[in-house]
Amino acid sequence: MTKYGLRARIFAYTIIPTLLIGIALAGYFSVSRYQQLEDALTQQGVNVIEPMALASELALTSRNRESLNRLLSNIHRNNSPLIKSIALFDKQGRLLVTSNYHRDFNLLRLPKDMPIPQSTLVENGENGIILRTPVLTDNIQTDSSWEEVSAVPIGYIAMQLTNDSTMLIHYKDSFFAGLIVLLAVGLSALFGGRLIRGVSQPVNDMVNAVYKIREGRLDTRVKGEFSGEMEMLKHGINAMAKSLSEYHEEMQQNIDQATSDLRETLEQIEIQNIELDMAKKRAQEAARVKTEFLANMSHELRTPLNGVIGFARQLQKTSMTANQLDYLKTIEKSAQNLLCIINDILDFSKLEAGKLTLEQIPFSLRDSLQEVMTLLAPSAHEKGLELSLRIDAAVEDALMGDSLRLQQIVTNLVGNAVKFTEQGNIDVRVDARPASQPNKAALRIHVQDTGIGISDNQRRQLFQAFNQADSSISRRYGGTGLGLVITQKLVHQMAGSIALHSELGTGSVFSFTLELDRAALPLSEPLPLTELSRKTVLYIEQDKFSRLATTALLQEWGVQILHKHHPNMAIDCALLGFLPTTLPSQIEQAISQQKAKGHSVVALLSSTDPALSEATLEAGAELCLSKPVHYQKLAQALLGQVVIEPKKQLPAILAPTAPKQTLRVLAVDDNPANLKLISAMLNEQVSQVDTCSNGQEALNLANTHHYNIIFMDIQMPLLDGIQATQEIRTGQGPNTNTPIVAVTAHAIEGERDRLMLQGMDDYLTKPIDESMLANIIKQFACYTQPKGQIDWSLAIKQAGNKEELAKEMLELLLSSFDEFTPFLNAALSGHLDEQQLYPPLHKLHGGSAYCGVVQLQALIAELEKALLAKQPLDALEPELLELEERIEQVRIEAKTYLS
Repeated sequence: MTKYGLRARIFAYTIIPTLLIGIALAGYFSVSRYQQLEDALTQQGVNVIEPMALASELALTSRNRESLNRLLSNIHRNNSPLIKSIALFDKQGRLLVTSNYHRDFNLLRLPKDMPIPQSTLVENGENGIILRTPVLTDNIQTDSSWEEVSAVPIGYIAMQLTNDSTMLIHYKDSFFAGLIVLLAVGLSALFGGRLIRGVSQPVNDMVNAVYKIREGRLDTRVKGEFSGEMEMLKHGINAMAKSLSEYHEEMQQNIDQATSDLRETLEQIEIQNIELDMAKKRAQEAARVKTEFLANMSHELRTPLNGVIGFARQLQKTSMTANQLDYLKTIEKSAQNLLCIINDILDFSKLEAGKLTLEQIPFSLRDSLQEVMTLLAPSAHEKGLELSLRIDAAVEDALMGDSLRLQQIVTNLVGNAVKFTEQGNIDVRVDARPASQPNKAALRIHVQDTGIGISDNQRRQLFQAFNQADSSISRRYGGTGLGLVITQKLVHQMAGSIALHSELGTGSVFSFTLELDRAALPLSEPLPLTELSRKTVLYIEQDKFSRLATTALLQEWGVQILHKHHPNMAIDCALLGFLPTTLPSQIEQAISQQKAKGHSVVALLSSTDPALSEATLEAGAELCLSKPVHYQKLAQALLGQVVIEPKKQLPAILAPTAPKQTLRVLAVDDNPANLKLISAMLNEQVSQVDTCSNGQEALNLANTHHYNIIFMDIQMPLLDGIQATQEIRTGQGPNTNTPIVAVTAHAIEGERDRLMLQGMDDYLTKPIDESMLANIIKQFACYTQPKGQIDWSLAIKQAGNKEELAKEMLELLLSSFDEFTPFLNAALSGHLDEQQLYPPLHKLHGGSAYCGVVQLQALIAELEKALLAKQPLDALEPELLELEERIEQVRIEAKTYLS
């Protein structure tokens, strides 16, 4: 419905125009009539006052008041309905005579300083109409030649008219005008009502019919006799209703048919949904079986590998022949390759499931990449390949991120390049890129090789799991085909991108871009750039990529570089780079030439063969470094400092033995080989080792003897490791607070957190790494050997034997204390819950792992474990107070090492 109906509109269109026109005409008539009456009244007054002025001239000239009074009174009486008052004033404005008394003669008097007008002056105001006309007399001036006559006013007459009769006529005329308007409006309303009855009722009937049709009553018809357009509209509505009825019947038939078809389709869809649901459950079950299979295979494969790798390393410590040592190294290398394959499969599974978590810890980019190049250099040198690393000077070195995963990416790419390159070069280049935010650093790493290359067709399946570019490659080079897939997924998880440019037969270039947060402090040991900038070096290198990499490094340090001998220039050192194909005799000859010129020689070899290094030193070189040369070792060589090379592994009868710690530990494992191995490893580091093969035996021993550390296997008969740990924790024996370390072959994501929640204090994976085992023993030895909060020797060791870096890491830890303290205070005051405290506590745990604060780290780990178990903060108040005390102790003790 519209806001105004047809009835209202008809009334409006008929009455309102009539009303407006009538009001306009009546108003015009009233105003015009009033003006006419006023003009007539004024004219009557003029006709009275002007003759009276002529008649009063003589009497005014003689100032005959009696005569003037009779004149004014007679005229007033004769025109009494018209005149209200008459007054005569002299030319000075003084009142001479008046026809009757007036309340305020100032109304009749001319305004002050206004001259007497020469003609009648009419004034309309609130007091009615006032006429003022001058009383003139003739003024005759005679001259000898002419005579002039002029009229001079000797006074004036003021007369006030009354408009009572005029207003009475005006009101009568206005009344009749209004009556006429009302009559016109009444007639318009009469005709409008008749129009409404003739139009509105048929329209209402048709509207009602349309509503009924809309409601579905298609048999509705408009009835009645109409004329003109109304009759045509009636036939149109009836025809429409008939068509709709026919269409509705046809549509209903189609709906019935479609409903029948839909019912059959829904039955088919329901069958398909059941089949899909069953398929989904089968897929979920397959995924669960796959996860369990990977976990079980990881455990079952790592368990024997632990024995193979462990006893191979133990055997290498014994006295044996060169062939026996070579065989053992081959066994260890094969086992390590198998372990790498297992790790690749597990990484792929975690990446596929989206369960791989990246760490955010500070690291040195140059040191991390140099570690990868040092690790892969032997495999490249064995194939006679030249390996080079070039990092642009603009690249940020101190970064935040997961350095191990970054190393894994570079290792996969460089390892692939080594695998598929038979001769030539493998060049790793790092360039700076524009970052999206000021606190971030963007970099692009290129890995270029001169290998077999990849065609366009092969490139499409390159990043597919368990696949390689060529089916013959896996037979020739080996591999699972997971390396590049894992690399691509890791780059994407780090919010980066990876690209490939390759041509068949000419080599490949893998490039990936990352954007990482900048670290607060530098993490690498600073170089003496002032001393290096004073050096002049003769640098001769035959390989183009190695020459570019080393030249860029020397230029970054400010070293003056010469590429050929200049007799007039003093040279501090001669750097001689040799190709993998250079013969020892050629190396000896090149060194002899430089020695003959009086230069000290540093040889850069594309080999890790100790025999070649010894022969090079015997030929006269002061120092021999393997390529790609480590930047710190090169700086030490240019400054004439002693370059510390990693010591070769010696048999146990020759290698120095570290002193054992006075500790009693318990080792638990159901596998005899693994138990024997961990027992042998522990006997080298602690004074007493007890062993058992299941959880029940471990519980019995733990209830009888006190141990400093318990190494607990997880999967065991009778009583597994988790149940045994919980029994020890809740029992009455002497080991309720003894550190218990989980030793398991399960290396899947989340295993560490799960075990920590079950009461474990740390986590050690198989195959057991001897250095990690030693770190765990040293970490938990503090429970029986109390000492200061900071183990400075451990802190230096964790910083790569760099004291300055250890101090910087300690300063970072103190800064993290300042960030964590507000959260700790809020937790102690009850303004923070467990979920809000866990993230800053976890961050503090990561920062405490590199500063030698073993006791503090253990306490934070215990709190973190409790928070993961959703223990309330009220129950953890003693531990939180202890944490506050230990933080303050570390702050006080740190001043000793930072001063």
